[in-house]
Amino acid sequence: METKNKPTLYWSLFKFKDWNFYIGSTSKGLVFVGSQNKPFEELFEWAKKRFPGSPLVEDDEKLEPYVIEITQYLEGKRKTFTVPFEYVGTPFQLAVWNALCEIPYGRTTSYSDIANNIKKPAAVRAVGAAIGANPILMTVPCHRVIGKNGSLTGYRGGLEMKTQLLDLEKRGSSSNE
Repeated sequence: METKNKPTLYWSLFKFKDWNFYIGSTSKGLVFVGSQNKPFEELFEWAKKRFPGSPLVEDDEKLEPYVIEITQYLEGKRKTFTVPFEYVGTPFQLAVWNALCEIPYGRTTSYSDIANNIKKPAAVRAVGAAIGANPILMTVPCHRVIGKNGSLTGYRGGLEMKTQLLDLEKRGSSSNE
């Protein structure tokens, strides 16, 4: 039951080994991948801002295609995602998130590289903010962005999650080359 401007948000708790996080989608695609071990409030608060008034419906079946691909990724069997996304953000955020999707599996890049890629070399801080607002962790790979000096800068999912994802990709990219 989708009303004209209030799409239903479907959600599910993703569980795989020691990974637990909430994921959400609309009928158009994946809109949210939560942080490791964060409560449902993280999804709820995000949805309230980005989809005000939309009903939240638990639906494991609707989220099954996303669960399959994220699981394959965490098992090291998938390097790119084929499921649809629905980006909800400003045009600037969308440009940044699309640039994130260009970073190859197992590689990292810097905030200033992203700023240059979207032809806004002076907007490094704004790029950082847009990356921080990325609602679709892992699948839009903001974990591949690190500080210019190689430091693991902030990550919505926490630095432990970022480290785990980068290690997973390092193992995955070296074993298949």
